[in-house]
Amino acid sequence: MTSTSSAIPRFPKGVYGLTPEWPELDRLALAIEQAASGGMTALQWRRKTLDAASSRSQALEIGALCRSLGVLFLVNDDWKLAAAVGADGVHLGRDDGELRQARAELGDGMILGKSCYNDPALAQQAIADGADYIAFGAVYPSSTKPGAVRVTLEQIRQGRSLAEAARQDGTRPGVVVIGGITEHNAAPVVEAGADSLAMIQGLFDTPDIRRTALACRQLFVA
Repeated sequence: MTSTSSAIPRFPKGVYGLTPEWPELDRLALAIEQAASGGMTALQWRRKTLDAASSRSQALEIGALCRSLGVLFLVNDDWKLAAAVGADGVHLGRDDGELRQARAELGDGMILGKSCYNDPALAQQAIADGADYIAFGAVYPSSTKPGAVRVTLEQIRQGRSLAEAARQDGTRPGVVVIGGITEHNAAPVVEAGADSLAMIQGLFDTPDIRRTALACRQLFVA
């Protein structure tokens, strides 16, 4: 499926890292550098255990690192924090506010992603509201979110079809898939239509982060 469309996704293809809950910022920064050297194209700041002040301070530092590496930097859940730290975008879940409101407040230059879980109808609404990417998952069992709803490969295909149908001016919404993805099980997800693989432990908890990112990136090479 990935080779049939000439429309360009509005979110970069490849590896989309999500920050693990590591207390050591130096360790995290080194891991991000390693992932970027292997081809990671975007990083999402996702820290659920930090207080607001610490999250902002660390997001500023990691955001600056991402800019120096040429990696897009997005913030999870909080579009106000994304604006405050000069992020490239924000990812919104079911309870993180309206995408239309975020777009109105942030403008057209900010990347907006939306969780659609396993529901193509949510994807359709997100596309109508101006999402730059629609995110599905969990595709495999996830230790980060053990109770997450599961998405099938067929539902990912449906989401990709919706994204293809929304092409405009040579671009279309990207399709992101998350949930238990590793370099060993990612190929069917890409074949089903994923443009980007959102990865936490499958990337950052591997012995060789650079090699893992490189292996996943190769799945998108025609």
